Amino acid sequence: MSAPRERLPGERVFALLVVLFSAFMLWSSFGISGFKSSTSAGAFPMAASATMLVCALIALVQTLKMPAAAAQPGESTLQHLRRRVAPAVIVWTTVAIFAYMLVLERLGFIVASYVYLLVNMRILGERRWRVSALASAVVLAAIYVVFQTAFSVVLPSGSLWQGFFK
Repeated sequence: MSAPRERLPGERVFALLVVLFSAFMLWSSFGISGFKSSTSAGAFPMAASATMLVCALIALVQTLKMPAAAAQPGESTLQHLRRRVAPAVIVWTTVAIFAYMLVLERLGFIVASYVYLLVNMRILGERRWRVSALASAVVLAAIYVVFQTAFSVVLPSGSLWQGFFK
């Protein structure tokens, strides 16, 4: 039998937030049409949010019963949270995704995606720039061909380049 899982820092707060969100969703779905009949417009959203609330309550109770994970000696709660829940690779990948979202329309799909792939490969640990450059180009070419030809998706061309290629 394996040892019980330890509760991560911030897990109790997160479980409580999920319960509160689920209760809010149940209350909101009740506002659609009330509980008039099982075929009313709000019946399915109420059933889904009630199920979500029950599961969230079960998860909260289980979380409260778990032993807390031990921090390293001299480590504050915030440092423990950052080390266990939000390590640097996750934080920097998230920053890269947000930056990609911000520049996609301006730079266009090809340039923004190529830079994003290069940066993210570096974040994930690849140190050889030639490997990253080649892998990013190959992956981007495959994605472009599939979406442009197979799915006929119009990919952003970028407003920054519009004046250069007219």
